[in-house]
Amino acid sequence: MTRIEVAFQGARGAFSEQACRQLLAGHELDFHPLGRFVDVYEELLAGKVGYAVIPFENTLHGSVHENYDYLLQYKPAILAETRVRIVHNLIGKPEARFSEIERAISHPVALSQCMEFFRKNPRIRAESHYDTGGSVKTVMEGADETTAAIASAHAAKYYGAKILRKSIEDDRENYTRFFLLSRETPPDWPRPTGKLKTSLVFVTKNVSGALFRCMSAFALRDINLTKIESRPLKGRPFEYLFYVDILGSPDEENCSNALRHLGEMTEMLAVLGCYPPAE
Repeated sequence: MTRIEVAFQGARGAFSEQACRQLLAGHELDFHPLGRFVDVYEELLAGKVGYAVIPFENTLHGSVHENYDYLLQYKPAILAETRVRIVHNLIGKPEARFSEIERAISHPVALSQCMEFFRKNPRIRAESHYDTGGSVKTVMEGADETTAAIASAHAAKYYGAKILRKSIEDDRENYTRFFLLSRETPPDWPRPTGKLKTSLVFVTKNVSGALFRCMSAFALRDINLTKIESRPLKGRPFEYLFYVDILGSPDEENCSNALRHLGEMTEMLAVLGCYPPAE
């Protein structure tokens, strides 16, 4: 079986690694964990990896705006999406005891999603770390048994750590949406069929009612919008571009007509990808 090289932000054991496994199930994977999101895009566009997996949206904290900006800057192809259920665990060294934990380190978002745990355990102070999986690595490399990490069960297993408390997140309906990206759609990538989702970006003309008219291209054809995200338009203060997800494919007549209609009303329109929606 051909091995696939895939990059993601974070250390081994991060939730992004779990997303890689879901999106590329059935393949042997060589992981390229990197420190920053921009590093992942750079490595992908340089051809050092075939694929990248990037988080774009969390059900509790909303969109990862940085990555939407990189979509337009680097223009990768979106091949697929998945959702990862975010389960946070308190993880320590194998010899650690929960009663002796004084500090918990993790990504700031992970810490903020476990506030009830810290309220019930005031002796444990929260400290920011660059990554969830990386926090487990840091704990295991250190000698302090009173420091724990907050991360996935996979991270605990990967680094040989011990789960001290399971599922300490405040909200069980905590999911992150990830995209599988490539420089361009590979020739052997399966053509998506069935119920599909399309991601696109556009810039409206600077006239009154422009966004309403753009949305009407979909509303008049009963095309469902599942997301709309505005981002500042660089070089044009207080003007915006819009990322939109719709249910449908550009190959469908109804959707094709909507995109043609939208193109007539916008300064810029680009389809970023068409893929099966995550279940």
